[in-house]
Amino acid sequence: MTKLPPTPDFASIEAAADTTSDQRTRFLALIGTLNFSWSNNESLFVYVLMLLLGIDQKSAAIVFFTLNTSRARLDLIGRLSKTNLKDKQVRGELRGLIRQFERITKTRNELNHCMFVLDDHGAITHTHSMRVTETKEQVFLGRVRPVNAVRLAELDTTLSKLKSFNRDFWAFLPRLEAAMAR
Repeated sequence: MTKLPPTPDFASIEAAADTTSDQRTRFLALIGTLNFSWSNNESLFVYVLMLLLGIDQKSAAIVFFTLNTSRARLDLIGRLSKTNLKDKQVRGELRGLIRQFERITKTRNELNHCMFVLDDHGAITHTHSMRVTETKEQVFLGRVRPVNAVRLAELDTTLSKLKSFNRDFWAFLPRLEAAMAR
């Protein structure tokens, strides 16, 4: 007796896949747009690093991208802001932007580090997070979430948040520059 799930009927899924291609395309396009926007927004933090360290953009980018996780990059920026940014209001704004970005990052990470569950027609029915959660008593392999109208609406909302975040970030940068010049 095997512990493995049954092997998918690839021929049937491939034969029926044309009937579900619109659903997959929509969902995967939203994930692609999320990645595109998230990546561009993450890169804006290079300017924050540049201002906090008082260095040129190229040097800031080298420091930023030498760190190999977003978590490490944001931690560095948070620590530098506590050390180098004396304006408490601007520091609070930066902290708020970092928190906002971290919330969006959770959605991005969930969709980039999951398995996609397909039905017999090739439609994506669920995502299964590959995140391990541990309590004192148990270890869980991430949650399973349906891919339905509610989930698509959540993605649309996240993309709207990234759009707003981008505008808020660009509006913040001159305030940070002025605060660092004081």
